[in-house]
Amino acid sequence: MQNRFPIWKNTLILIVLLIGIIYALPNLFGNDPSVQLSSSTVTPLEQTQANEVEASIKSAGLAVKSFEFADGRILARFKNTDDQLKAADMLRDKMGNDVTVALNLAPATPAWLSALGAEPMYLGLDLRGGVHFLLEVDMKAAIKQAEERYNNDIRSALRAAKVRYRSVSNEEGAIKVVLRNADDKLAALDLMAKDFRNLDVVESEEGFEFNATIGENELREIKKFALAQNITTLRNRVNEIGVAEPVIQQQGDNRIVVQLPGVQDTTRAKEILGTTATLEYRLVDVEHDVAKAVQGRVPVGSRLYYEKNGNPILLKRRVIVTGDQIVDASSGLDQNGSAAVFITLNGVGAKKMGKMTQANIGKPMAVVFIEYKTETRVVNGEKVRHKVKEEKVISVATIRDAFSKRFQTTGLDSTQEARTLALLLRAGALAAPVDIVEERTVGPSLGQDNIDKGMMSVVVGLLLVLVFMGVYYKVFGLVANVALAFNLVAIVALLSLLQATLTLPGIAGIVLTVGMAVDANVLIFERIKEEIRVGNTPQSSIYTGYEKAFVTILDANITTLLVALVLFGFGTGPIKGFAVTLSIGILTSMFTAIMGTRMLINWLYGNRRVEKLSI
Repeated sequence: MQNRFPIWKNTLILIVLLIGIIYALPNLFGNDPSVQLSSSTVTPLEQTQANEVEASIKSAGLAVKSFEFADGRILARFKNTDDQLKAADMLRDKMGNDVTVALNLAPATPAWLSALGAEPMYLGLDLRGGVHFLLEVDMKAAIKQAEERYNNDIRSALRAAKVRYRSVSNEEGAIKVVLRNADDKLAALDLMAKDFRNLDVVESEEGFEFNATIGENELREIKKFALAQNITTLRNRVNEIGVAEPVIQQQGDNRIVVQLPGVQDTTRAKEILGTTATLEYRLVDVEHDVAKAVQGRVPVGSRLYYEKNGNPILLKRRVIVTGDQIVDASSGLDQNGSAAVFITLNGVGAKKMGKMTQANIGKPMAVVFIEYKTETRVVNGEKVRHKVKEEKVISVATIRDAFSKRFQTTGLDSTQEARTLALLLRAGALAAPVDIVEERTVGPSLGQDNIDKGMMSVVVGLLLVLVFMGVYYKVFGLVANVALAFNLVAIVALLSLLQATLTLPGIAGIVLTVGMAVDANVLIFERIKEEIRVGNTPQSSIYTGYEKAFVTILDANITTLLVALVLFGFGTGPIKGFAVTLSIGILTSMFTAIMGTRMLINWLYGNRRVEKLSI
């Protein structure tokens, strides 16, 4: 028969419909206002602590919807946000610094759906609420750090080539190299031309010296790397906080947008995102007098630092390893019960550390803690943000044995400082300091209002289409309406399966899909009516209508899908959200409008004699 599907095809369509319903269901249950507790140390929370937290919440008379403990984390769900906020304040006071207390919105998906892997789709910042940060990367600091690296590299290269020099210093954006005689100058210039091609060298007319500046191409690469490295580091830090589906992307040449959906407590997020902290390991200069260095006579090859207690100390200018060579860090206690950070280096860092400690057993080594802070100063009556680089020696210890890949750093003030430093080192050091120049908070109530308005637009658009199709195409129109409802279910199910993030532009894409989804049915139904007008039988008209309209439908949808893919490839966050829902809507509407309606029409009119079609 012309209008009959084989059993396997009917079964396939029904299975797809069933799967779509199952994986779309979690989105109907919403979210619960929740308080999440996790350990700030390397040791996860235990069941006894979970029992203590549960007892504290219940004794406070707060209405707990449910209480969960898994993977060392505690999640308490509440019936309203008032109880959620009260519980969070109480737990912060009770648990202290060893436990991180965060506000969250936890999905209220039933256990049987979660067991099937069915979870609701993520909601973007504009729908779920959360925080929006705009971070500015300090490119001047990135360039200054690059100049410091080149300074050290030039010193090392001159020493390796046995070229004598008087000084190598940074002056007004240039590296000034002063040699001892004309022969040394020629040798140094040859070395610069061979090993430092990224630097522009300008000879001085007076004396045996020259200035080296970073070229324009290299400056662009430094800025590009600083931005890319900071984005990677910030993403690692956000993962440490445990935020689902964060948005971290570049904006312009020196700014980064960070959006954390569902985060209501911004204090911890700001602390982790905005802090720039790293370590440097240097040998202590025991050959020169510290008192003379304090008076201004700092020896060549050394730098003057201060310990936490204010005592001056001379350190070698050459850095052994830096924070960017640390691949893992964890906090804990040393043998004396003091706070410590346990460090693991990468291959390059381990090789440098092993070589240095092997050659300097019995000599002291210092750990320099470096942190960038933002201070606000009043200049000409206006508030101006100013970056301050703080460097202090947190530990000085004698090298007893050679070590390389794994070791510990002590000298920290508290276990909390050790935990924070370990987190920052584990997530990676920022290539350049960042400053939070804009912060916006979207409350859950505003996000719910956006959801309500978005859902209203979908419902109104859907009802208008349903009424038109039902009135104009009668029974065939009702079949198209059933397929359209199935199409919406399929879109939501796919978004949930892909764990995509739904935003307001994404809802706009769904609304557009509702109108476009019936286009294919309109083409098919009009073709069927045309076949009836030329005198074909109803069964033949149905078959011909579906067969000959398919090419036109395919062509129209492929061109729209190509546009959606271009939008996704070249668009920013909101545009990408629109493109994703539009693309999924096109694919699902093709399936439901052609396969779904064909199956229903076959059930109604197939395998029997039909005199007239209700179309």
